[in-house]
Amino acid sequence: MLDQLLPHPVRSAVAFADDPDEACYPGEESLIANTAPGRRREILTARRCAREALTALGHAPGPILRGERREPLWPSGVAGSITHCAGFRAAAVARTSEISSLGIDAEPHEPLPPRVLGSVTTPADRDLLARLAVSHPEINWDRLLFSAKESIYKAWFPLTGRWLGFEDASLAIDPEAGTFVGHVLIDAPPSLREMPGRFLIDQGLIVTAVRI
Repeated sequence: MLDQLLPHPVRSAVAFADDPDEACYPGEESLIANTAPGRRREILTARRCAREALTALGHAPGPILRGERREPLWPSGVAGSITHCAGFRAAAVARTSEISSLGIDAEPHEPLPPRVLGSVTTPADRDLLARLAVSHPEINWDRLLFSAKESIYKAWFPLTGRWLGFEDASLAIDPEAGTFVGHVLIDAPPSLREMPGRFLIDQGLIVTAVRI
């Protein structure tokens, strides 16, 4: 699935199920300390996907820890992103000499809980969602917008070291092309004021990706 959104030179790996007997990779014990069994398996599988993608890029496997914002800490010279949701785990990586930053996110193709919508949208977003609900009612655009903003943040943070809230970007979505653009509403470097991405809906999932 990610190959359709992030072609060469990005390397990716996905998994649709966990190995219940998979052991924690040495050095990653802190990632799963005090986590519930289901969450533990998600983390282990997603990290395994990350190592598979890194191996395809030519890197030796190793532990992938977290930074201060829970972002994955990649080997020097690597940009990457990890996502996991019910029934899907994935990772994507690339050399920073070719791709400055990556963001991926996966969500179930289901409506957002009503109480969440107001906190993740701008007024312009809500107008967009209303139009899309009329023109393409078969798609849960609220969840897709949420996923796209997650991908935008994951690509933004490694380059800026700054928080980007849901209210700090508004989206334009092209439903026919399967693309979106995040318009950053706070002070941003020129190259990050508009952050383009792509989306795919398949197998009950929404998958979004941003590459800079």
